Amino acid sequence: MANSAAILTDAFPSNERGKALGINVVAGMSGTFLGLVLGGILAVFYWRYVFLISVPFGISGFVLSYKLKELSIKALKTKIDIWGNITFVLGITLLLVGVTYALIPYGSNSMGWNNPWVITSMILGLISLILFPIVENRVESPMFRLDLFKIKSFTYGILATLLSALARGGVMILIIILLQGIWLPLHGYSYSSTPFWAGIYLIPLTVGMIIMGPISGILSDKYGPRWIATTGMTIVTLSFLLLVALPINFSYLELGLILFMMGIGNGMFGSPNNAAIMNSVPAKDRGVASGMMYTMFNTAVPASIAIFFTIVVIGLTQNFPEAMTSSLASIGAVQLAPILSNIPPTAALFSALLGYNPVTGILTALPASFVAPIPHSTLNTLTGITWFPSTLQNAFIPSLRISFYIGAIISAIAAILSALRGGKYIYKEEPPKTGSKADLTPQTVESKEKTS
Repeated sequence: MANSAAILTDAFPSNERGKALGINVVAGMSGTFLGLVLGGILAVFYWRYVFLISVPFGISGFVLSYKLKELSIKALKTKIDIWGNITFVLGITLLLVGVTYALIPYGSNSMGWNNPWVITSMILGLISLILFPIVENRVESPMFRLDLFKIKSFTYGILATLLSALARGGVMILIIILLQGIWLPLHGYSYSSTPFWAGIYLIPLTVGMIIMGPISGILSDKYGPRWIATTGMTIVTLSFLLLVALPINFSYLELGLILFMMGIGNGMFGSPNNAAIMNSVPAKDRGVASGMMYTMFNTAVPASIAIFFTIVVIGLTQNFPEAMTSSLASIGAVQLAPILSNIPPTAALFSALLGYNPVTGILTALPASFVAPIPHSTLNTLTGITWFPSTLQNAFIPSLRISFYIGAIISAIAAILSALRGGKYIYKEEPPKTGSKADLTPQTVESKEKTS
């Protein structure tokens, strides 16, 4: 991933890089779509077959990569940034491990933020990341070229990339949980089929990105990336607000149109923004710039999952006991409320995602004398396919809407940063004088839009 943007930037002139990177987006999204379909088909036979998909494509990718010709301008002296790698990887790993374990109940609490190991991991991770820029300013060949942040177009593009990934990474997982654990079972889909159909129902998002990726890239080559990328993130912001307004008993057409709209927005943003980042740096730094761009993206996605899962778990902690009590009262089984209301929110969430009803196991473990007075019809309702998803839905949706609001705010900030990047900027390198090395100086190329 890190090398693809650099390779394409080297291979195409500046007035075609948006189109090239847009086609690259189409390739990635098409692969995602194909993987969803093939994975769903193979999982019907045996779930481990899903992993076989990677084998032929991995071999093909190796062969094609081996046949590539080197076009890049190599730096004269380059070394592996050992200390930079250690501080960055250690910091990110400790932070993400800490946040992951914070989502697991600890003691009598529904989450593990007060777990000493979580606190220690978070503190050590933050210390390591604070040391990272200090190290990068002192090593000979830094993995992160901090001086590139002096380039306005690069800085605002990288920050917009970070926020875009932060907005959609975790929310997409929550939409999958909504479909797979709640909406699909409530609409008659068996638990065994929900993973496949959840993937199929997310296809409008992929289609939107496939359609708009090359188009936005071509337009950015002609008119500049600023307002195209800004419009894209504005559309994503509106999509999040429409998701907030989605009723509990929504029809799939409503959700599908919003996902398609979100895909259009992300497609409008991705290609122009990536092209703007890669156009803004010297040729010898394209590999580093591409690596920094994808590092920001790939760091933001798991961080986003942790953030939005925390929001949802906190909301479930507050709403799930009341929703469970109310639902049990409606079927005449309120005597079970003290037991079932204590199901940990994370257990309820992942039970829905993994496709089983935790109530069944709890009832099995209870003494027969306690379960015997409960009518058989009530027990069938409790252990059926719709009762638990319906109960979870009432507690899950309010937290999900808060997540959508936060996604909208983050996307709006990304849109503002994209607008502040300035006019079209392409780093131009002066040809070398006779008998001397190239004198590399940045030059600004203005598009038809005026630079503010």
